Amino acid sequence: MANHKSALKRIRANEAKRLRNRYQHKTTRTFIKRLKNVTDKAEAQELLKTVTSMIDKLAKKNIIHRNNASNKKSKLTKMVNALA
Repeated sequence: MANHKSALKRIRANEAKRLRNRYQHKTTRTFIKRLKNVTDKAEAQELLKTVTSMIDKLAKKNIIHRNNASNKKSKLTKMVNALA
């Protein structure tokens, strides 16, 4: 266990950030699943805007890699465009 005050503070801060990142990542994954289950194109396009924004935020905060974010957005956009 750490002995310095600064190290103890760093441990607390890292844990808080980890939980926040985990929450944001999990919420985004839930929205992606919700988007994949939508059959109405208009509704899917609205949800796609929200999901794309969420994915961009994760990439900006380095929770996921920017290429991973780009791939996810591309696949979801193709899926929405394929809806009739």
